[in-house]
Amino acid sequence: MHGDVSSLSAAAHLWAQVTLANLVSKSYRVLTFPGGNRASDMALKVRKNRSAPPPEPCALTECMAVIAGAWAPNVIWHLRAGPRRFSELRTDIPPVSAKVLSQRLKELEAKGVLSRTIQPTSPPSVEYALTPLGEGLVPALEAIVAVGHKLKAAHTAARSSAAA
Repeated sequence: MHGDVSSLSAAAHLWAQVTLANLVSKSYRVLTFPGGNRASDMALKVRKNRSAPPPEPCALTECMAVIAGAWAPNVIWHLRAGPRRFSELRTDIPPVSAKVLSQRLKELEAKGVLSRTIQPTSPPSVEYALTPLGEGLVPALEAIVAVGHKLKAAHTAARSSAAA
């Protein structure tokens, strides 16, 4: 029995740990490999990154953070024609729940993409409209929609040729 414990103890010392660092996200990951305490024997040589890191914050990441939220592109898309009330947006985007739409409108307002205006009616109503920043996203969404139509057509053509 002591032989088993000592062999397990010896085997435990044959594992090596390598720490990998991601300089962009400033995160670390520790990997454990069998084969002794010489991590350099098993680790690949880390090559120097010759490209400059993107300026903080990355413009593409910032833009994608705005339009990547659930239903956010749809909200921006439907507001491109002019101001809409909450109930109108619910009708425009039937699958979205009231809770998610409310959250998305608050987030887009906080990011400066849309404005919220309380109308002096009886009863009071709220209208949402794109800000100049939000209007700047419309051409990007139109380009995404154009590519989406091409992808859909290519997918339909591939499916029909596979069926034939």
